[in-house]
Amino acid sequence: MSFKLRINHIRRKVMHRITKSIGDSYTEPEYGSLNPEDIKKVLIIRPNHRLGNQLLLTPLVQEVINTFPNCEIDLFVKGGVAHPVFENYKEVTDIIKLPKKPWSNIFQYVKTWVSIKRKTYDLVINGDRNSSSGKLLTQISKAKFKVFGNEDEAGFQRYEDYKHISKFPVYVLRHYLKRLGTTTVESDGIPVLNIKLNTTEILKGKAILDDLNNNSKPTICIYTNATGNKCYSETWWNTFYSRLLKEFPEYNIIEMLPIENISKINFKAPNFYSKDIREMGGIIKNTSVFIAADNGVMHLASATLTPTVGFFSITNPDIYQPYGNGSIALHTGKTTIDNWIESIHQILD
Repeated sequence: MSFKLRINHIRRKVMHRITKSIGDSYTEPEYGSLNPEDIKKVLIIRPNHRLGNQLLLTPLVQEVINTFPNCEIDLFVKGGVAHPVFENYKEVTDIIKLPKKPWSNIFQYVKTWVSIKRKTYDLVINGDRNSSSGKLLTQISKAKFKVFGNEDEAGFQRYEDYKHISKFPVYVLRHYLKRLGTTTVESDGIPVLNIKLNTTEILKGKAILDDLNNNSKPTICIYTNATGNKCYSETWWNTFYSRLLKEFPEYNIIEMLPIENISKINFKAPNFYSKDIREMGGIIKNTSVFIAADNGVMHLASATLTPTVGFFSITNPDIYQPYGNGSIALHTGKTTIDNWIESIHQILD
């Protein structure tokens, strides 16, 4: 572990100990005091800059929209790509952004925190129970109704998917509302990740994909990059790519490239690259299946409502797996390449 990672690990442990009891003294409003139609202004706090984590927030945002029909939503995030992720959410009216690196602009950092104190909300939700700053911001915010996310996991074990990072905050919100006597939309299941691509974006993606393939065959898209030890080797990807070519001759197989212009299959497949998250999403939407290791682009694919295959080796699929729309997670340490191919066949068939 690098020195920077060690420092961050220590910082998180210290902050967790300091803030673990925040919210315990919060006095919950009386039963029956929350009328969903009266909730007009909501703040959702998720201070993380990574693409994946901001995409993973979309189910909670959709749950709030479904539950409170008259609401407007402010998002409190850290740098990152929240604007393009939530661009087509008309209910998201403001995105409050912390600097990605607080020490680079301490004045802006403090100013952003103070801005939360100045506004009044009907409901504030901490979108990540492990976020110390999320708990602090929920504490200092002005709102009658506050969801800190401190609930014990034991109370949610009846849901087999409660560990998922997108789903747990939704379960927590529903649990909070039930305690106040408010009817929830539980029968509708948990919302999926969704960046709400519009028709223009999808048609633009189709045009780019058609130009790349120059044929009418359906397409399988792979993304061979990932961060740190989540990234598979060139040998691993080349073996898998060769098997895809053999098993799916009736499909185009293309590769989406990362910003670093890296290909673990040495650019053997037709490939494309874009810095525009929504353009990337529009292209993925026109493919039959998207295949990647656990990373932010995997969550982007899932958020386009495209069947997504996520390969996991280090991270826990119970927490991060793609879900909905036929998506699956495959633990490569517990399955074989034959299992992976069979799963892809099942999606495509």
